[in-house]
Amino acid sequence: MQLVVMAAVLALAEVGCFGCHLKNVSIPVERCGQEVCIHTTICEGLCYNEDVVFESPEEVPEHRICNGVWSYEVKHIEGCSESITYPVATSCSCSKCNTKDTYCGRLYAHIPSC
Repeated sequence: MQLVVMAAVLALAEVGCFGCHLKNVSIPVERCGQEVCIHTTICEGLCYNEDVVFESPEEVPEHRICNGVWSYEVKHIEGCSESITYPVATSCSCSKCNTKDTYCGRLYAHIPSC
């Protein structure tokens, strides 16, 4: 019974405090003198990381971030020859930070607690 309760608590903690998930957002865009709203999804959330006490140049700790699988969609505006191409996240997960395209250093900001 304790194992089942612990698994449930950990599952809820992943959703509540940490976790990486899709979020619906609306972005206002102006084209051809018209303002339209783009409805898309993004990846949002915190991934669990351990903050080491001693940092060694030989052993850089693995930093996990919220990454997504992306596709692109096109929105055509009535009466406008220009279209809008925008990214859409189709799935999200915590994965190792890729230093080739992402800043993987420490975040020195206030992060609200759970």
